[in-house]
Amino acid sequence: MAKKQYAVIGMGRFGSSIAKALTDMGFEVLAIDSNEQRVQEVVNFVTHAVSADSTDEEALRALGIRNFDVVVVAIGQDIQSSILTTLILKDLGVKTLIVKAQNDLHGKVVGKIGADKVVFPERDMGLRVAHHLVSPNILDYIEISDDYSIIEIKAPEPMIGQSLKQLDIRAKYKCNVMAIKTGSTMNIAPYADDLIGKEDILVIVGKNSDLTNLEIAYSEG
Repeated sequence: MAKKQYAVIGMGRFGSSIAKALTDMGFEVLAIDSNEQRVQEVVNFVTHAVSADSTDEEALRALGIRNFDVVVVAIGQDIQSSILTTLILKDLGVKTLIVKAQNDLHGKVVGKIGADKVVFPERDMGLRVAHHLVSPNILDYIEISDDYSIIEIKAPEPMIGQSLKQLDIRAKYKCNVMAIKTGSTMNIAPYADDLIGKEDILVIVGKNSDLTNLEIAYSEG
């Protein structure tokens, strides 16, 4: 199955951190910015980097933007450009559109005009957002060191009805299931025979690279 393709518009700190994180996970990433210098700063760590005006519909059409699975609008202070870019992308038929918002009002506007998800850089760091993009089932991502993290993942369809022994996450992905949340109940150190339910949330710890492999294996599409 072909890996998802991502486009990130706006190569400020937030946008470039998402682009780098997605590239590190092994995905194809197109980085777009109207500033040629910013494009040059990221050209070596993304698949493609181009200088283009995202408020120019023809420029985005020429880049084949509608063919990307997910487009992230990470434009900085220019709220007007962010809103106009969001409108154009929605009009072009982009499948999934994630937009960075400066404040609650900006967030409400882009939400109303078609953003599938609105993120706030002060609350959502680029790395965490990248993990959410790769696997929509990821509810939280917490770095505990440079190499290790904890994820909370809503049980994906292939896990439901299976036991931890059957899933064999430790052997396949070198990650450990620390707990299973079922509603308000937290099952700490679950048994191998415990079955995964439809509404369960798994708390998993592992090396970042191993967690990424797990996320990709259970990601949608």
